[in-house]
Amino acid sequence: MGESQSAEVSLTGCAPLSVGMVLYPGFTLLDLAGPQTAFGLNGTTHLIWKNMDPVPTDMGISLNPTRTFANAPENLDVLFVPGGFGTVDAMQDPEIIEYLARAGKTARYITSVCTGSVILGMAGLLDGYRAATHWGFYKPLEALGAIPSHHRVCIDRNRISGGGVTAGVDFGLTVIAEINGVHAAEITQLALEYDPQPPFTAGHPRTARPEVIASVEAMMSHMIPTGVALASAYRESRFPRNVRAVTA
Repeated sequence: MGESQSAEVSLTGCAPLSVGMVLYPGFTLLDLAGPQTAFGLNGTTHLIWKNMDPVPTDMGISLNPTRTFANAPENLDVLFVPGGFGTVDAMQDPEIIEYLARAGKTARYITSVCTGSVILGMAGLLDGYRAATHWGFYKPLEALGAIPSHHRVCIDRNRISGGGVTAGVDFGLTVIAEINGVHAAEITQLALEYDPQPPFTAGHPRTARPEVIASVEAMMSHMIPTGVALASAYRESRFPRNVRAVTA
């Protein structure tokens, strides 16, 4: 997976998109792979990191960047951040945050999947916007001051965010439809044969058994307190309590 070969043409017949997808150690592979596959049929996907060294995912597979923060394209059609178990480290990485803040000033759409929305929030890109995240990571999102949305894909003006992991495919198709229209999104969906028929009803807390929910919550438990603390510190630095009290 890397920079797509469709820089001059979109396979759906629309003007090709320029999509910047930020990597960081410990992101979840499927958070990025699902949207990247959809976007790759509609333009060029740039995998962006600090340098050109392989970036390890939280699934034990590494991806090769195609651009760096220094030479990434400007005026992206889509700026994208995945989530993953490396989220809390990314929230504290000034180079990631600085790049997102800079790229977010010119990108047409600012987007994420899973816990990537919290990283966007740390870059000041979700102040006053509704956003989705993984169902287990809403506390840090709320601590940022973003407006939580529990939809699988949330659209608020030019911010589009997806829920956890597999929501990335729905997210990618939604972004394509928003920019290039439903026809292009349907072509993409059929090309991917995206026709989900889950074998179990355990894909969300609203349908999963309590013991299954508890197991996943335990997997994420180490991330939540740190995520909340970092988000709260960001919120306080941007909007001190005394200022909020005066403007409330």
